[in-house]
Amino acid sequence: MKVRDIIAAIEDFAPAALQEDYDNTGLQIGSPEQEVHGVLVGFDCTEALVQEAVSRGCDMIITHHPLIFHPLRTICPSDPVGATVVAAIKAGVAVYASHTAADKTPDGVSWTMARKLGLQDVRVLVPEAPGVGFGVIGELPEALPAAEAVALVKKAFGAPVVRTSPLIKEPIRTLAMCGGSGSSLIGKAMEAGAQMYICGDISYHCFFVPEGFMVVDTGHFETEVEIVGVLLSVIRKKFPNFVSLMSDRIGTANPVNYL
Repeated sequence: MKVRDIIAAIEDFAPAALQEDYDNTGLQIGSPEQEVHGVLVGFDCTEALVQEAVSRGCDMIITHHPLIFHPLRTICPSDPVGATVVAAIKAGVAVYASHTAADKTPDGVSWTMARKLGLQDVRVLVPEAPGVGFGVIGELPEALPAAEAVALVKKAFGAPVVRTSPLIKEPIRTLAMCGGSGSSLIGKAMEAGAQMYICGDISYHCFFVPEGFMVVDTGHFETEVEIVGVLLSVIRKKFPNFVSLMSDRIGTANPVNYL
């Protein structure tokens, strides 16, 4: 098995061509021709994840977030990204990230969020092509009071706390969402008729919304982490007899702590 074979399987699910211009989806470290004996799938590529890959006999890592997102001016072991790059190169571990390609692909990040909530009639919020684009919108099986809808969101995404704009008075049926930093789509969610919009990293001023509409910030990690299992299933379906593992660190991978 070679790196390019694993990449082909991932990009059949989430083509790299879907990525945003600002993104760095794709092979971060290593050669497409490198031999692979095992793949470890995680959320963020950290030095600890590289160490886990080595300890578990994996010489390729697949993550959602890119290790190298901004151009590197220096590669220094005192910097977390630099330390991870050095560790991966020393260990001969290839690193690939799916990021916005997996955000926008059918059955990607936002679609996975919708499934966690049990939404029906799910469609793309900002379509770029049939079934492709950022965010989704859909309906709950039955309308819920706002407080119950928020409780459902917390339970579905394992969020210990959420931040919300004022609860609306009307029962909520139509929800829109986008994994990660999705506050730029708040206006699109309102235009599409959503009563609640869910994403991460919502800034203070974005909580000022019109009556009859509310936003919920469940956290960046919480909205996207389920994509790790999706990526793992893609590899296992394509290569059922190949060593493909989910990181043991997923439960503690969120860098944000709630005290």
